[in-house]
Amino acid sequence: MTVTPTKMYLEIVKKIRAIIVADGLKSGDKIPSERELSDRLNVGRSSVREALRALELLGLIETKRGEGTFIKDFKEHHLVELLGTFILEQDKTKSDLLETKSEIEKSCIQLFFRKREEKDFSLLKEIIESPGFSRTDFFKAMITLVDNSLMLRIWTIVNSYALIIVKDNMIESNKYETFLHSLENQQIDEALFLYENHFTEFVDKK
Repeated sequence: MTVTPTKMYLEIVKKIRAIIVADGLKSGDKIPSERELSDRLNVGRSSVREALRALELLGLIETKRGEGTFIKDFKEHHLVELLGTFILEQDKTKSDLLETKSEIEKSCIQLFFRKREEKDFSLLKEIIESPGFSRTDFFKAMITLVDNSLMLRIWTIVNSYALIIVKDNMIESNKYETFLHSLENQQIDEALFLYENHFTEFVDKK
């Protein structure tokens, strides 16, 4: 059976986490080098590098220039460890992840609608007019604007995992413009309808 790039990627992340546990590494400890991990897992260094980048993005490890890569102190972030195990070990939970992310984003839209200021629309319009902007850029900005740090933290974690499994649904800039226009005109139901139709994500089955 051919292993897809996505499944290979997830397997490497899981195996690196297993090595960390097996070696008894704790917060502040240095993890094996990229070369050693490559040898122990019998995979290419580029694959190990990508997996380490994902773990660093999720706040589980940190790289110190000239020193190596270390386990981060994430006592305050047990959600990261729990969610990581939950998502990476159970394929059937991938759709649950995207559903959870969607509910967070819809709650954010409703919060934004209640708290919005004129300058907020200007900031979001600048983002969708910038070259190479992404769906992540847009919703991160919106969640930042509602000024709810817990929601932003949870969304950031969930979005990090979603980027691994999501099907790339390209969204045209005019869809964002129409979405913002509905919010400006106090049409929250229309905004949520547009979200459901144009911004919903799907698990990549490839």
